[in-house]
Order: sequence, then structure tokens, then C-alpha cells
Amino acid sequence: MNVDDTIAAIATPKGEGGIGIVRVSGPLALPIASEVFRPSRKLQTEQLPSHSLTHGYIVDKSTSDEIIDEVLLGIMRAPHTYTTEDIVEFNCHGGIVTLSTVLDLVVKAGGRPAEPGEFTKRAFLNGRLDLAQAEAVAELISSKTDLSRKVAIQALEGKLSESINNLSDRVASLLAEIEASIDFPDEDLDFMKIEIQLTNSREINTDLVNLLDSSTEGRILKEGINVAIVGKPNVGKSSLFNVLINTARAIVTDIPGTTRDTIDELINIAGIPINLVDTAGIRYTDDPVEKEGVQRSREIANNVEFLLIIFDASESLNEDDIELLQIANSHPAILVLNKTDLNRVINPSDLINLCPDKRVIQTSIIQEKGVEQLKTAIQEELLGKDFTFGESSIISNVRHQDALRQAKTAIDNVIESLENDMPPDLVSVDLRICLDALGDIVGKTTTEDILDRIFSQFCVGK
Repeated sequence: MNVDDTIAAIATPKGEGGIGIVRVSGPLALPIASEVFRPSRKLQTEQLPSHSLTHGYIVDKSTSDEIIDEVLLGIMRAPHTYTTEDIVEFNCHGGIVTLSTVLDLVVKAGGRPAEPGEFTKRAFLNGRLDLAQAEAVAELISSKTDLSRKVAIQALEGKLSESINNLSDRVASLLAEIEASIDFPDEDLDFMKIEIQLTNSREINTDLVNLLDSSTEGRILKEGINVAIVGKPNVGKSSLFNVLINTARAIVTDIPGTTRDTIDELINIAGIPINLVDTAGIRYTDDPVEKEGVQRSREIANNVEFLLIIFDASESLNEDDIELLQIANSHPAILVLNKTDLNRVINPSDLINLCPDKRVIQTSIIQEKGVEQLKTAIQEELLGKDFTFGESSIISNVRHQDALRQAKTAIDNVIESLENDMPPDLVSVDLRICLDALGDIVGKTTTEDILDRIFSQFCVGK
């Protein structure tokens, strides 16, 4: 990757559409535009103002100015652009043939095809974005819910970077103090006392813990979570599935064993991307097809991240229910007591006695009663009752989480060394490790191979 080249790519998704964009960035962006673009008015490309749109045509000069497409040319002059370089964008009619032809003309005029994420990598290398902000671009593009979009926007605006840089400054100040005491041991200088060093280290540690604590919620908001609906046959699993996805996808009958295989759908509950799975009813059966479905249900129940376990309030608990309650005791789950519109045989207390740590939500799926309470309970169980999206940074990136763990381990070692009056050289080493780990998040200490790995996950046009 040569950052002095002029790069070009189709910046819109493949397929047909009203508009497709070919983006060009680099020192030859404007000369390339002059070569392939003919304004509908008699203007030179060099005369066009920055951050403006101009109507015209893409022409192929090798075939006597054949018109390839009618376009709008967007010109953005350095340094106030996404990459801080000159950028031109050809707003073409959408369609892979037209866009590919325009891109070919741009490459022939002096550009080269961009690598995945190269536009954003240039924004990072040119200092417009730090690495955490650059990664937030990809997370914004892949956001599955409005809440995950807000988390990505928060990081893109620099909220996470601000938290990391604040921590880095405090670690660096402590490191400078320690190293000064090493370099000038005999000087009559007023060095920071051990008690203050310990206090500062513990405060840094607390902030690192708070950031790490947010990573569970951040991962769920970014990646989503698998939630399976399990229970005996005919307790309302498929009915609940249909209500939650808001469409009649699963077949619902009064005949037990109707669902023979799993059905899944991606949904949004309170901003959480959830891959909801409907399973076959768990019971003893001689039917070989249903038996296979039941076996799959058991495997899912034992391996999925979260369970909604449904019970029929109008029937007594039997051995199949007891099996499900045993699964609930060892897995994150909500117990759903359904069919409360019928004559009750069991109550929430019956389930709580056998699963004291689980929440019980009463529903009548057929009457859509209790569904909103169930959604609220799902949100609270997955994100915590006290979760609110606000000013605090949320860690949603696994790489950031790993770096924060390294930083915390290092600061733990600093605290231990200070408490045991260890030599300042050892304290200094761990502080540097902590500082480097924090710097890795925003790109201050990140190696080239890690940068290549990060940006290779981007789409080509970004």
C-alpha cells in the first residue's frame, strides 16, 4: 500500500440502484476528474469550488468522447475531506456495468483500485481519525440496531478516545514521576510520595475496571446474542416466536410435535440484536423425525447463550418440565409461564421454588398479555437493570477489550509493587506496559501488521 498513490473504488453496494458512487482520493484526484468528466457548462474542473456538485458526463476520450453516463461530480479539496486529501466522487446511475466502466476509466487515467478500508486507513495515517475512531466507522456500517449505532457514533465522535487518552495521560504522569526518582535519586527534588502513587494507581485501576465492565453489554449490542425458546410441545413456543418477530413464520397448531426443526430470525428487542431460535418441543417420542428435532432442542438448550423456557400454567409439571428446570438452573434464562388465561394448575411460586434465581414472567401469548413485560425482562437480564446509554464509554470491540485487560494486569502489578516497596525500576516497566496497551487502542503504539489486519476487514469503498 503506497499512501502517495491516488486510489479509487466503488463506494456503494453492488446491485442496481438510483445512484452509485465512484470515489477517488489522492494527489491526482482532480486531474483524473478533468480527464474523464465533461461539465455540461463550459467550465474547467480546476475552476469548480470545493464541496460542490457539478452536472456533467463521464466520457471515454479513447473512443471520441463517448458518453458513458450522466453524473454529478462532487469535489472536495484537501485538507477538509475524509482522508484529508483531494477527493472527487462521481455520482452515477447505479448499476455494476456503469460503475465498473467509470472505475476502469479512472484507473486508466492514473488511479489504482483501493484496498479494503484504504480510505479510512488514510484518514487515520493523515491524523484525521485515531484508530478507535477508524474502527468505529466499520462498526457504524455494520450496526444492527439503533442502540448499536449510537455506541458506534459515540466512539466515532471520540468519546472512547477521550477516555483512553485521559487514562494514558495519568499513567504517563505517574511514569514520569517514577522515572525522575530513578534518574535523579540524589537531587533535592520533591517527588510524589508512595501513598499518592498508590492512590493514583488505584484510581486508574478503577477506571479500567469500569471500562472492562461495559464490554459485556458492548459485545451484545455489537454482535447480538442467540436466544432460544424451549419447552414441552404445545406450550406456546411457536406462538411466542411469531409474536416476537411480528410475523407468522412458525406453524402453530394444537397438535403436539408440529415443530420438527429449529427456525431462527434476527430481531431487535430494546436495541439488542437477537437471533431468536424456535425449537422442537422437548418430550419422549418414538417418531424418528421428531426425536431428531428433540435432540437438537436439547443441544441448543445446553449450548445457547440465553434461554426463554416456557411452561403451560394449565398443566401440572412433569418429568420433561423438571428436565427444563434443571437446564435453567445452570444457564442464563427467563421462565415464561404461559396460558395464564386458562384454568391455572401451577403458579409462579411453583417455578421459583425449583429455580429460585430465575425471573418468572406470566403471559397469555394468544391474548398477547405479558409480552411487553417479557421484552423488558430480556433487556434487563442481558444488559442489566441499571443499564442506560449516556456519557460513559462502552467497549464493543474485542481488540480494545484485550488491550484494556493488558493495561489492567500491568496496573495491578504496579499496585502490588508499590504496596511491597519494590524497586521503582519494576514499577516503571509495568507502567510502560500499561501505557503501550492503552496507546494500542487509539493507534499510538500499533504495529503495521495489526493495522493491515484491522483495515482489511472494511469494505473496499470505505
